Amino acid sequence: MDMQELLRKDSTHLFQNYGRQDLVFTHGEAEFLYGADGREYIDLVAGIAVNSLGHSHPAMTAAICDQASRLVHVSNLYRIKEQADLAEALAAISPAGLDKALFVNSGAEANEAALKLAVRNTGRSKVIAVDNSFHGRTAAALKATAQPKYQEGFGCLMGDFARYVELNDIESLKAAFDQDTAAMMIEPIQGEGGVRPCTMEFFRTARDLCDDHGALLICDEVQTGVGRTGKWFGCDHYGVEPDVMCLAKGLGGGFPIGCIMSTEELSRTLAPGTHGTTFGGSPLASAVALSVINTISSEGLVPAAMDKGGKLMEGIRGMIAEDMEVRGMGLMIGIGMGDKAKALQEHCLNNGILVNVCAGDVIRLVPPLVVGSKSLQCFLDTLGSFMEDI
Repeated sequence: MDMQELLRKDSTHLFQNYGRQDLVFTHGEAEFLYGADGREYIDLVAGIAVNSLGHSHPAMTAAICDQASRLVHVSNLYRIKEQADLAEALAAISPAGLDKALFVNSGAEANEAALKLAVRNTGRSKVIAVDNSFHGRTAAALKATAQPKYQEGFGCLMGDFARYVELNDIESLKAAFDQDTAAMMIEPIQGEGGVRPCTMEFFRTARDLCDDHGALLICDEVQTGVGRTGKWFGCDHYGVEPDVMCLAKGLGGGFPIGCIMSTEELSRTLAPGTHGTTFGGSPLASAVALSVINTISSEGLVPAAMDKGGKLMEGIRGMIAEDMEVRGMGLMIGIGMGDKAKALQEHCLNNGILVNVCAGDVIRLVPPLVVGSKSLQCFLDTLGSFMEDI
């Protein structure tokens, strides 16, 4: 592959809204990606916590080929068997009472749908979100994203419905609620915000305050859901049952799909004509997502994520400096590196390992759930050599 020709086409014909690395991949298998440069890379990014089953998993590949050979899209004007099968599978693993699914195409769309459901159901106009959260780049989801850098220049497209509280600050949380609060939107672990988990007290207090004020608790599980944290969903770690749960990323294993799960009663809020999507829950997307759930279950990847992640975090703690921090759950891990984060990312790349930097100074590790122990040890060895040199 001629990299210079690719760069020419990229710069000439593509929006330059991404800070891309000059890497091109030709194929992948499990946690490995193979570059046009002939190198093998250990992928600890997984498409930003998306490729649950890694690359080219036989079960997912078979589901794509089989479904695509029969039916790709028909629209939601008709009943879709694959969609109903997927909804049933999700209801079986979701927190109690979340038996109804609405399928969309992405995490931002799932969060938009959840916000629409909340304000329509309650008749209220305020939503509480958490500082440094990330809920998407569409209008309402962007307003709920409490990071000014993402909102800059788009104020006219966003309403004034969001109020922000500090993560894990109980008094700030209590002060934000009033009788006009429709919902609180919360990530069990902030992803783009730097892999920062909620404390048990904060998350459970959010549930209690929603109950006390008649508001809905919306759990954004776009990044934490579908086994990533060592349980099916991040909220499972807290023993909290949300009113609405938003999914995407790992649900499709790389195929675009999003979803909100809610209760029978709340689902009636979105009657025909109140919300919809052309592509959401297509036969192909639904069949692929069902294969992902079934494979995660049959291969025991949820408890494996807890085990692998625990061992990886223990290894990291033994290597990093006192002014650094490791945090997360399962295979969603952040290493607070300060001004060393970019340098570690570059060091990893030079050693054939792909990692991601989020929040400016945090190395985020979100590998495929199928990642092998040898690959994780390779990262630890690389981290060790980096720490010796700084």
